[in-house]
Amino acid sequence: MKEAKLKYYAGGFDVITQGNYVLCVISKKKIDLQDLRYWSVELQEAYSSPIEVAKKISND
Repeated sequence: MKEAKLKYYAGGFDVITQGNYVLCVISKKKIDLQDLRYWSVELQEAYSSPIEVAKKISND
């Protein structure tokens, strides 16, 4: 398994560097690309769940 590099957009993403997963910026969990549902376009970060999104928002 290899980490992918993505460019995030509203409603989707492009794969910049091929891989199978990305890392959640909060939990550091591996997120399989087919399971990726949460990200920030502005910050270009991936999150493993809404819980991690809430943690990110509350820390800013």
